[in-house]
Amino acid sequence: MEILRIENLSKTYGKGEGAAKALDSVSFTVDKGEFVAITGPSGSGKSTLLHIIGGVDSPTAGKVFVDSQDVYAQNADQLAIFRRRQVGLIYQFYNLIPVLTVTENITLPVLLDGWQPNQERLNDLLETLGLQDRQNHLPNQLSGGQQQRVSIGRALMNAPAIVLADEPTGNLDSKNSQQIVELLKLSNKKYQQTLIVITHDEGIALQANRIIQIEDGRITSDQAVRR
Repeated sequence: MEILRIENLSKTYGKGEGAAKALDSVSFTVDKGEFVAITGPSGSGKSTLLHIIGGVDSPTAGKVFVDSQDVYAQNADQLAIFRRRQVGLIYQFYNLIPVLTVTENITLPVLLDGWQPNQERLNDLLETLGLQDRQNHLPNQLSGGQQQRVSIGRALMNAPAIVLADEPTGNLDSKNSQQIVELLKLSNKKYQQTLIVITHDEGIALQANRIIQIEDGRITSDQAVRR
């Protein structure tokens, strides 16, 4: 079942002679539960694509549909709710709130919606991420790998339609990088979570179901790796 549809997506920064086209008529679909890796050189447009899918940046032209919802047909308030409820974002630099504990950081998207966290889901995530004994710690009391685990928990807490990860292992050593990849793969299987990961690491990309390669704002390759 299709969860994401991108139609003729373009993004241009600036105007006139100084204009730079980051994306040029990009189109593809992603099925629910797929693990897709997006690769390409620096400046190819892959991060721009991820941010537009996640409602963080807006396209110059084209459409994004998430779970049949036209993302950019929404007003600003609706778009903010979409980002909290439908998208889980994982960044290279964690973006944790330093004065909040592990549990508070993970449940922040739920609390911002005025909801009570699902305690069963929270406990399951803490166990899956190996953070049960760190749930009351602050970010500065955690290792880099543990902080990235917290950011994964925060992305998964709301059971979003799609999890988007932008170079999620870029700040980690090889051991922690593989552990994070294994956790992302586990979330993909355990929670049937649709996962789109931007990476420069070929080893990570090859663990996905499918690899989309982007160069100069266009898709140059889209191939299945495994089923």
